[in-house]
Amino acid sequence: MTYPIIQPPFTLDFPRMSKRELADYREWFLDILPERIRVLENAVRTTPGFERWRADETPGSLDTLGEWLTTQVETRACTPEKLMREWEEMPPQFKGILPIESWDLTNRTYSLAMDGGMYFGQVMLRTDPERLQWGQDLRDRRSIDYGQVLIVGTGVVSMNTVGFVVGVAKSLVRKTTKKNLRALYDVWSGPESGLFVPPPVKKSRKPRASKGSEHFSRPTA
Repeated sequence: MTYPIIQPPFTLDFPRMSKRELADYREWFLDILPERIRVLENAVRTTPGFERWRADETPGSLDTLGEWLTTQVETRACTPEKLMREWEEMPPQFKGILPIESWDLTNRTYSLAMDGGMYFGQVMLRTDPERLQWGQDLRDRRSIDYGQVLIVGTGVVSMNTVGFVVGVAKSLVRKTTKKNLRALYDVWSGPESGLFVPPPVKKSRKPRASKGSEHFSRPTA
């Protein structure tokens, strides 16, 4: 089976994209989402051992999808130009502390992660359609999620499902975690998740009485 790699008509350099480009990206993302989930389902079902998988948007479907993704992650060597760019863009306080990896995910793996992230988001929406929806982070260009399409709820944080699946793929390469898609779902769909927990109510402070106020508040004789 030939898997068609997703081709976003954007640079995906979100901090440098204009507000108009970001709005167009959000519209493109949501328009293409149903098609990409069909592509993902076909890719999974044509893999021996996974023929019975259905993109039915149930939490249980994430178990099999996560298992399938572990067999699909591929890497490529980074170019010297990319390594130099990552070094230049790294904050000074982290240089020499955080390693710069000599590998990157292949375009196909990034594409699968984007498809998987779209599907993961749909599973979340089905879990609580009244409080969850697709949104977009446009608050701060310095935010790691700025410009990206996210799952947002009634709480204080949003859920970058595409970013999460990319993170899972990279963790599989590094062999640094055993977290899978279902484990992430169980955490984020819970009632204590930041998606649902509202920000704490700030207690309003009573104004302090100015000097001499007691004198003026006393009844006259």
